Amino acid sequence: MKNIKLIEVPSEIGAGTRGASLGIDAIKIAALDFMSNFFVHFPSEKVKVENQLLFEPIHTPYAKRIHGVIEVYKNLSQAVHDAMTNNFFPVVLSGDHSSAGGTIAGIKMAKPKSKLGVIWIDAHADLHTPYTTPSGNMHGMPLAAALGEDNIEMKSHTVDDKTVKLWNELKAIGKGKNKLLAEDIVFIALRDYEKEEKALIEKYGIKVITTSELRRIGAENVSRKVLRYLSDCTDIYVSFDVDSLDSSISKGTGTPVSNGLKEREAEDLISKFMQNRKICCFEITEVNPTLDKENLMAEIAFHILQRSVNVLLMN
Repeated sequence: MKNIKLIEVPSEIGAGTRGASLGIDAIKIAALDFMSNFFVHFPSEKVKVENQLLFEPIHTPYAKRIHGVIEVYKNLSQAVHDAMTNNFFPVVLSGDHSSAGGTIAGIKMAKPKSKLGVIWIDAHADLHTPYTTPSGNMHGMPLAAALGEDNIEMKSHTVDDKTVKLWNELKAIGKGKNKLLAEDIVFIALRDYEKEEKALIEKYGIKVITTSELRRIGAENVSRKVLRYLSDCTDIYVSFDVDSLDSSISKGTGTPVSNGLKEREAEDLISKFMQNRKICCFEITEVNPTLDKENLMAEIAFHILQRSVNVLLMN
């Protein structure tokens, strides 16, 4: 049985649309609507964020508000580190996905010698850098930051010195630049990415499990396949972006994409992963109730959260 700690990170400075900072409260409202007392069962910590920067001018267009993202990384990585070193299993609820790099940094701070695997359940690769980004939004960059990757070969911008310095600072948070190896990443439900990200996926041979493959062989077989692929890893982090779900049900998120997972497929798959003792951290991100109707996305996220935690408590 794992000791669960909820870590709340209501940051949305990495996103291009507003509202993700309200996602955690929307999930709590969903719990209340289902008459669940889930959120009173576990200790929780709310990480300090920098959403006030949304009201200020942007000075780094190829890495928007990166100075704030650095602070979120530092705060979140410390919270994850402290939870793990005190024998808690961190369940991270975050606003936008940019903060996931801070989660990875915190895991590596707590377990510096670990070989970390990452299961990235997301419609997007999040492998952009300030040199390749089409938008400047930092929620498209957390995996590149964790890899210490610049992707200069696919450079499409000339990046100013200030941004370069801040990007290098971000990559270095949490025991140096290379906290993760590309060979230890598995994408699930990936289907919307740019040529610059595709180049990295092909360069490093990053494992991709498509929606159609999951549907063909089933959640249990996908879980076995992924865990077998990551068998050399000592610890595994599962990051679930709700836009991995099909756009017909994932309207309450900033970047919905068609041909995604069904709710039950995602729930079954994540529950299978949570049975594995190498899983060391679980994150749910990108719920945006301002884009939703009747809080549906938060309700789906809560179902997945509740079932996943129940599985963790039994293992």
